[in-house]
This record gives sequence, C-alpha cells and structure tokens, in this order.
Amino acid sequence: MAEPLLAVDELSAGYGDFQALFGVSLSVARGEVLALVGANGAGKSTLLRAVTGLVPCARRMVTFKGEAIGGEAADRIARRGIAMVPEGRRLFRSLSVEENLVIGGEYGRKGNWDLASVYALFPILREKRRMPATALSGGQQQMAAIGRALMANPELLIFDEVSLGLAPIVIRDIYAALPAIIGTGVAAILVEQDVARALAFATRFACLQEGRVSLAGDPDGFSREQITAAYFGMERH
Repeated sequence: MAEPLLAVDELSAGYGDFQALFGVSLSVARGEVLALVGANGAGKSTLLRAVTGLVPCARRMVTFKGEAIGGEAADRIARRGIAMVPEGRRLFRSLSVEENLVIGGEYGRKGNWDLASVYALFPILREKRRMPATALSGGQQQMAAIGRALMANPELLIFDEVSLGLAPIVIRDIYAALPAIIGTGVAAILVEQDVARALAFATRFACLQEGRVSLAGDPDGFSREQITAAYFGMERH
C-alpha cells in the first residue's frame, strides 16, 4: 500500500487548558479529496491548524510525505507543500488582487500554477487584478484566496469553509473550478458546511464529533442516516 501524502496519527491538540482533539487519526493519499465534516465545535478548525503549524502538537502526530512535521513552524510547513484557503479569505486589505496572488508564490515552489494559469481558472481576477482585494465581491474574494493558495503550488490544498457566506450561484461557480485544480494531481482536504455537496465531491470523508473521528470511509459506503448520526452524535438503533 502506498504511503499516504498526509498522515495524522493519534492527534491530541487544543488551546491552553482546553483540549479540542482526542486521538484523531486520518490520512490523505496523493490526488485524493478528503471531506472533513462535523458540527460547529467538533474540532475541524483545530485539526487544520495543527496540520498547518498554527496549533502545537507532538512532532510524530502529523506526517507529510513520510516526514514528521507536527509542531513545525507554519512557514516551514508551507514550504513543504501544504497550503490553506482560510475561512474568511483573509486577503491583504492594502494590496491589489494581483499583489495578493503574487504573495502566494513567495516560496518559489515550481508547479502548474502561476499568474497566467490562475487567471485562466478565474478570468474575473485578471479583469480586476489592479483593484484592491477588498473591493471584490465575496465570491471574487474567495476566488482570489484560492488563487493565492494555488500560487504556492502545493501538494496538499486545504479548503476551510469554502462556501461560507456565499450565494448559491457563486458556490456553483467555485465548485465548477475545483475539478481543474484536483486534475493537476493536488490532494485536498475540504471542510464544508454543506455536507451533501462535500460528500458528492470527495473521494473519502471523515466526520468529527466532539474532537474524535465518529465515522470515516467512502461516502458511498454509508447511508445518509449513518452520516447524520455520526455528525450529530445521535444514538443509532
């Protein structure tokens, strides 16, 4: 069996005295899309922050391409090939759209993505490239945040609440672009409020409930009732 691109092994993490994750284990293979689902407070954001170096954990708990990276500095993890599209976009307010994109490529990793390919994926960004990033609509800002992450040419791309606060037509357009991204061979972790949409797009899923994995596997291998029970922590009879 091929070594996973990312492996999380018995990950326990939190903030100060508050523990958010309790022995979480999961993996992502090369080219795979893992949907990470769970109710608010289930531990999804903590898991993403641990993987990207924003929450401390033991080194052995997170492995990327066979190397232990738990607790490593966020910039070092980014250089290794992990990029995140953060919840709320977090574009640099004082910079133009294009300047935000260029910052994404500051580590100089080689790959499929540069300004030309990002603009081909999201043509509206080329049209508005000189505008302040915060002058864009919410959907356009999300496209810019995705483009900035792609400019890093990651091997693992993490989408944190990709459709949060966006209109349905905008969500449709963003999801329409995702196959072109995954088609380049990048693996992805997708955190999404719309569970049905996430499961329809994903190769595998993991459901978190109160800081633990309550269900995981192929989305087609479980009923909606089983997934709902795992999501909300309901008893199944």
